[in-house]
Order: sequence, then structure tokens, then C-alpha cells
Amino acid sequence: MTALDDKINEHFSGLVVRKDLVKIVKGNAIVPSYVLEFLLGQYCATADEESIKTGIETVKEILRKHYVHRNEAGLIKSVIREKGRHKVIDKVSVALNDKKDVYEASFANLGVKQILVDADTVKKHPKLLVSGVWSIVDMEYEHFEDKSVSPWIINKLKPIQLSSFDYEKYIDARRQFTTDEWIDLLIQSIGFNPEKLGKRSKLLQLVRLIPFCERNYNLIELGPKGTGKSHIFSDFSPHGILISGGEITVPKLFVNNSSGKIGLVGYWDTVAFDEFAGKEKRIQQALVDIMKNYMANKSFSRGVETIGAEASMVFVGNTRHNLPYMLKHTDLFDELPKQYYDSAFLDRIHFYLPGWEVDIIRGELFSEGYGFVVDYLAEILRFLRNHDHSGHYSQYFDLVSDISTRDKDGINKTFSGLMKILYPHQEATEQEIEDVLQFAIEGRKRVKDQLMKIDSTYAAVRFAYTKNDDETTVHVKSLEEEEYPQYFGSVEDQEPESETGGQAPEQSQEPAVVSDKPPELKKRQVIVKENQRGVTFDKLFSDYLQDAGKITVTDSYIRIYYQIRNFMEFIETIVRIKPKDDEVDVHLITVQDDFKGPQQIDSFIKIQENCAIAGVHFTWEFDETKTLHARHIVTDHGWKILLDRGLDIFQHYEINDSFSLSNRLQQYRSCKAFEITYLKTKG
Repeated sequence: MTALDDKINEHFSGLVVRKDLVKIVKGNAIVPSYVLEFLLGQYCATADEESIKTGIETVKEILRKHYVHRNEAGLIKSVIREKGRHKVIDKVSVALNDKKDVYEASFANLGVKQILVDADTVKKHPKLLVSGVWSIVDMEYEHFEDKSVSPWIINKLKPIQLSSFDYEKYIDARRQFTTDEWIDLLIQSIGFNPEKLGKRSKLLQLVRLIPFCERNYNLIELGPKGTGKSHIFSDFSPHGILISGGEITVPKLFVNNSSGKIGLVGYWDTVAFDEFAGKEKRIQQALVDIMKNYMANKSFSRGVETIGAEASMVFVGNTRHNLPYMLKHTDLFDELPKQYYDSAFLDRIHFYLPGWEVDIIRGELFSEGYGFVVDYLAEILRFLRNHDHSGHYSQYFDLVSDISTRDKDGINKTFSGLMKILYPHQEATEQEIEDVLQFAIEGRKRVKDQLMKIDSTYAAVRFAYTKNDDETTVHVKSLEEEEYPQYFGSVEDQEPESETGGQAPEQSQEPAVVSDKPPELKKRQVIVKENQRGVTFDKLFSDYLQDAGKITVTDSYIRIYYQIRNFMEFIETIVRIKPKDDEVDVHLITVQDDFKGPQQIDSFIKIQENCAIAGVHFTWEFDETKTLHARHIVTDHGWKILLDRGLDIFQHYEINDSFSLSNRLQQYRSCKAFEITYLKTKG
């Protein structure tokens, strides 16, 4: 167990579970994670290994005896008949038989139908009437002479969810965690290893939770296959439902005018549309029109009656092209069916989650640490739907006046949702609030940037905010705008005049673009955002290392394999830029690793031997005090390059996959956030 795991168990005892246990007990059972974690939370919510082992066996035994597999339905029905009574875990749906004026239940896996359900149970759990609810059901069997009477009897039905929780205890426990610790706890709770994700990547994962805690939130995520876009909405919460985007109809989603029956938006907190993309799909125009009205006004019509609803709408789908292709040739909404490729519909999206930034799901991304039992977190998020944190930035910042009401609504709802998730105790610093605000602005700006490409009637907008303390203006750009500025028009020069007639003061916090054009050699700073691509050692260093006779690299973290490989790639840059008939001395100052020192030295010797043939003389020395913290590169012709992360600027990639482009070419790797400063030391 990590120190974080210890802390999680200390403050949330009985409410957390080890996330790798879900895989252990699931086996071939096609059952949502929240069902499994409900059981694990009852029997394995502990840090004691022996108790966990016993609990796993108990949960396996419960699933073996009570979970209904479709191919074993006949056996389970026989068990109920012979015993007279038996508990089953199954998905139960209820419908009203208006001819008999009774409610009748159907069991998805057990295959039995038209079982009487008392009205009180239906009133207590109305979602039984819409698509069904996973439940633990105490079933009885009693044969009647009357053939029209079903022998199946529901004695007791309990949906798989928590009956209660202590919100104040949740808030008090939150105060015991730093922001980074809390984010890591949330990431472990949704099943991922936080050590494999950067800060921005973690926030992108947590944006998927906003529809569960923010009413009427409209989110879209388009990106490559295999990034887990639909996982949260299918397995995470009993309050959300995932449906196929191509199968939905007006009666199913909103209302059946002939029967008056309310659809999914009236019963679920989140309705997610899977496989939403696909130009060839044919969608009812009436559905799109009603959806546009609902997404804007939070209501829909049933005849002459207007009905309000709170369900958030999520649209997830796959893209066929990479990001630069879409930016150059089409737009980021191009994959949608033509009925949804409508500026009025798209303008109602509050946040566009850039799926191309989300990691493809790999085994190593899954967590083995402790996280909330997902049903507990689902109930917390549902409770937070009653809160509004959208105004918490106003004490420090104001959005510029030319941002439209609809844009502000999108920004505010994303900001409110993330603040509820990250800072439910409402104790965030000014910098933390600013970070969330920038992230919220970026997600709405991504929508508006594409709307301006799709519909020429949309005017360019400055997505910026002012700081209340000094009235400086900060412009926000999306990451793709930083990487590919040639596909975006800038409106930063359209500043309003201040009351005195001059220009309003401005502060730029945008990262410098790492371009292919060689810069003028001068003092400068490069800031790269997390997940930014297109960055290489050649672009960062080659112009400043050109013509150097000796290069000294100081970096205490050139120790383990991937760090030493980074250093080798740095030397490759030197080999590419130096004349073949010249020689360069490269000297490394680092720290010897406590555990892998011999392998470290062996790697340095191999570099030394292999680079000599290219005219690079490599030497190294270890800082014996092991207090070395500086990270920089110094040349003998007058340049000092300060590296806040050293050469460790790339996120994890498949280092052993010889056929991976990110392995072969640096420009296809996602970066960590870092800064580099170039200083002139002489001349």
C-alpha cells in the first residue's frame, strides 16, 4: 500500500475498495462495476489482506449462487421452484399493464415476465419503469391452479445502491487531502493509476464526471477508438444510462404523446449516447429539433404541456482522422451525422472533451490502489447537483464582456462541475480557481472555434478574463491552437478601449509555440503545455548547440533506462547538427542511482563507445553529495539553457514497441508540462 492508500483508508474506512479486486471477482459476469463494488464494499472495504481474501471468496460465492447468467436461467428457476425461495441478482424492468391496472416486472437474464410488483416499490424506485435497474431480489415460487396467475412472486426488491451517506463527513475528510492527493483518489476511484497520468490528463478524465453532478450539462467527446469514452457512462453510476446514438427515438428519450409516458430524460441524471459519430447514420429531424430545445431550455413539450427535466446529455463517438487533418481539411465536428451537424445544435454543447488527448487504454493504466466504492461517489455527485459553484471565481476574475451569454453558461457550468468534484469544501486558492477557470474556458472555446468554421454568421470572440486585482487581461487558447496556430484566427488584437481611451492592460500566459522555423538566437522562454505534441529535442536545442565545442549537461535524473534513453536522444540531436569532420565533447553531471548504479554505468559506457565513431566524446561524473538539484545545459560558446524538468519532458509511451511512431519519432509523443529558458552568458 502507498502512503495515499493508507490515508484513504484512514479517512474513508468502509467506503473504499481496492480497484483491482473488481477484475478478480468479475470473471465472465456481464454485470456493471457498481454492482460488483456494491458487494465488494460490503465484504472487502478494508486494508487487511486476510479480510480481503475472505471477502473476495464471499463475493464470488454470492455471484456464483445469486447472479443470473443467461445460459443458466433454467437452473436458477429450478432452484427457486425446489427451494420455494431464492435471492437473485438481475436487471429488473417494470411496465404498467393498463388492461389489468397492475405493474409487471421482467427479469433480463432470468427470462421471466409479467411478475406482479406492488405500486409502493415502483413509486420508491421509478427508474424500474425506464430501461430497468440492477437489483437484489428475493424471489418466491408458488404454483396456482389458475393458469393466468404467475407462480413467480417478488418478496423483496433492493436496487444495487447505497441507502444513505454522510455528506458532512465527506467534506471533513476532503479537508485532510491536498489537491493533488484528492485528484489521485478520484482517478483511482474511476479505476486508473494516477502515476501514469499527468495533471491535464487527470482533469480530462474527471470532466466525464461533471454530467453526474451538474444538472443539464451538455458534453461531447470525439476521439480515437479505445480511450474508454463510454466506460464511465455504462458502468460507473446507477444514475446514468448509456444508449446507442443510432437507436434513440423521441418517445424513448422524451415523451410518448399517445400514452403520455415520459422518456429517459425524466428518470436519469445522465443520458449518454454511444457511437454518436457516423456520417452515414440517419437521424429523425424531429428528434434533433426537440433535443435542441431541451438542451437550451431544460424542457420539452407533451402536447400543450411543457415538462422540465434535469438530465445531462453526453455524446461520445470515434473520429477517423487525426487532429491536424481535421483542423486543416474539415473541423472537429465533421464525423457527426448531418442532422446533428447543425450549428444551432452544436452551440448548446458546454464542453468539447478532446478525445485525441486521452490515452488509449492499456493494462498498466489500471489502478491497484484504493478508491471510492463507485456507488458511494455516484451518490455524492448526485447530491452535489443541488449545489452551484459557478460564481466562485468572481471574487478574483471576470469574463470579458464580449463573451456571449451562451458561452458564459458553458464556461460557468464546467467551472461549477469541476469545483464540486475537486473542491466540494469550497477551499481553493486563487491559483487553483484560475486553473479550473482556464480549463473551463478552453473546453467551450473549442466548441466556438469550430462553429466559426461551420457557420460564417458566428463572429470571432475573445475568450479571456480579467484579474480583479490589477485589471490585466488573460487570453485562453486551446491546446490544439497552441500546436497548430495556422488553422486559427486570432482576435487578441481586438481589445476594447479602456475608460481613459487607451488599451486595456493585457497579460499573456500562453505557451510559446515550438515551431519548425529556426528562431533568432536570443534570450527567450518556451512554455509547453501538458499533452502538447510536435516537440522534439531538435527543435528545442539544435540552434543553441550549433557550433559548440563542449556541451555540459547537469541533470540529477539520468539514472534509469528511460531517462538514459532520453539523454541518448539528446546526443543524437548533437550528432545530426554537427559537421561530420568536427568533434564535440559532451559531459554529463548527474547522480548515481542507489539501486541500479551498475546498470547506469554500463549504459554510460555503451553510449561512450558508440558515440565516439560519430565524433562525440562523452564523459560523465557523479555528484557524490547527492544534493544536485539544478538542471541545465551549458555550452562553451556562450549559452545556458535552464530546464525545469531536465530532459524528462515526454509522457509515457510504448518504449519497447518498435512499430510505434511515438517510440521512433519524438514529435508523436505527448509532453509533460515544462519550461525552458535560454540565457546568453557571454558575447
